[in-house]
Amino acid sequence: MATAKKKAAGGTIKVRRTGSPIRREYDQRTTLLGLGLKRANQVVELEDTPSIQGMIRKVAHLVEVVK
Repeated sequence: MATAKKKAAGGTIKVRRTGSPIRREYDQRTTLLGLGLKRANQVVELEDTPSIQGMIRKVAHLVEVVK
C-alpha cells in the first residue's frame, strides 16, 4: 500500500496512481489532483513533508509509493 518510509528532512518520495477516482468522494478526487496525479499509472516525485504524507494516507487505496 502507501506506506512511505521516513527519509532525511528535505527528502523526496515517488507516488504512483493505481486506482480510479470514479465513484469516489469529491475530497479524494481533489487530493489526487493536489498530489499532481491526473492519469492512471502516473508517477510524481514529491517532497517528503507531513502534509504530503497526510494526503497519501487519505488516498492510500488509490496510490502506491514506489522506490
